[in-house]
Amino acid sequence: MTGVGHKGCSLDEAAVRDLCAAQIAGWNIRGRRVLAIVPDHTRTAPMDLMFRVLHGLMAGEAAAFDVLIALGTHPPMSDEAINHRLGLSHADRSAGGKYVGTRIFNHQWDDPRQLVSVGTITADEVSAISGGRMREAVNVTINKLVLDYDLLLIVGPTFPHEVVGFSGGNKYLFPGISGREILDMFHWLGALITSPEIIGAKYTPVRAIIDRAASLVPVERKCISLVVEGTALAGLFIGSPEQAWDAAADLSNQIHIVYKAHPYRSVLSCAPVMYDELWVGAKCAYKLEPVVADGGELIIYAPHISEISIVHGAIIRQLGYHVRDYFVKQMPRFAHFPRGVVAHSTHVKGIGTYDNGVERPRITVTLATGISEAECRAVNLGFRDFRAIDKSAWEGREEAGLLLVPKAGETLYRLSNEPNEADKERQ
Repeated sequence: MTGVGHKGCSLDEAAVRDLCAAQIAGWNIRGRRVLAIVPDHTRTAPMDLMFRVLHGLMAGEAAAFDVLIALGTHPPMSDEAINHRLGLSHADRSAGGKYVGTRIFNHQWDDPRQLVSVGTITADEVSAISGGRMREAVNVTINKLVLDYDLLLIVGPTFPHEVVGFSGGNKYLFPGISGREILDMFHWLGALITSPEIIGAKYTPVRAIIDRAASLVPVERKCISLVVEGTALAGLFIGSPEQAWDAAADLSNQIHIVYKAHPYRSVLSCAPVMYDELWVGAKCAYKLEPVVADGGELIIYAPHISEISIVHGAIIRQLGYHVRDYFVKQMPRFAHFPRGVVAHSTHVKGIGTYDNGVERPRITVTLATGISEAECRAVNLGFRDFRAIDKSAWEGREEAGLLLVPKAGETLYRLSNEPNEADKERQ
């Protein structure tokens, strides 16, 4: 594994090219088919720069250099959106264009014809990894395109993550290009542990499940893990997915976690436009929940969001948003719902209790979005009219218990008296 990066670092295109060229030279790619696996638009990263560099190094050497968008269960990207993400034009991908030889695919998680099983994680393994929280075998399915290639090259950023601890690495395979079985299983495991416990922790049971699933994929895997700081590329690490992610997570821990001295009674968490539905915009809740005071309010401010979820909205409207124990203590009632969606419900609502038929969330999660008040109430979330919100009322008023986060979703906020990463791993 090789790489470079630190807080305050800013790697330019020439540095990226040199780092990648030095490593790729040792991969013996001549005549081999390479599939790059990259994130969609909901992750901040210079994917246009990475595509230019990698195409330049692969073209003429590899027998093929294609791209698979690791959508997980997100909606497919249009050609226009893909072009914007990768810095391409229509002419670039048309006859005679520079990139016409590179095929770009959207992952299709819900089409069994596009998936293949690569093995099973046994019930005993799941029980051991999960600390006894779950005991079930899980069929590991993945996009069957991977079997058409000689090398899988994962390229994407790492941030604190509500389900796995830190994103990146093999997470771009599972759930990035996986089927529902493994996806539902480990998202529910993350929900059982709860987001505040798992987010920003490096080695977690969910990460162990993902790495075990990846070990079943019968294709060589490499990874270029990125760490961004604002708009700058602060780190780039190349090696196996496990090695590159390990280094990237250490740097993300330094860059993407902010410590606060006290909790806040009201947090205004502003969603960037890359979050175009609540399914992804809810990251603005996950990353701020730890610094909201008991009984406080977390407001997701996103006038541009008008959908709960294009893919999962109908199911969420049946479920509503609830704390974990609301589901755990009524599992037969919800057994027919996809556990990945149930897990999302608990992450959005936050931690709390459910006893004797009474649900008590620790905090109130309120939407100030383009989603109507009636729909917010129907799914058990609070509502505020975004037009009535003056963001300046939160600005500079931390001592009064008000916190404004102008671009939420990728930086984790914690209280300074919480255990840090090293403490968590020792526990």
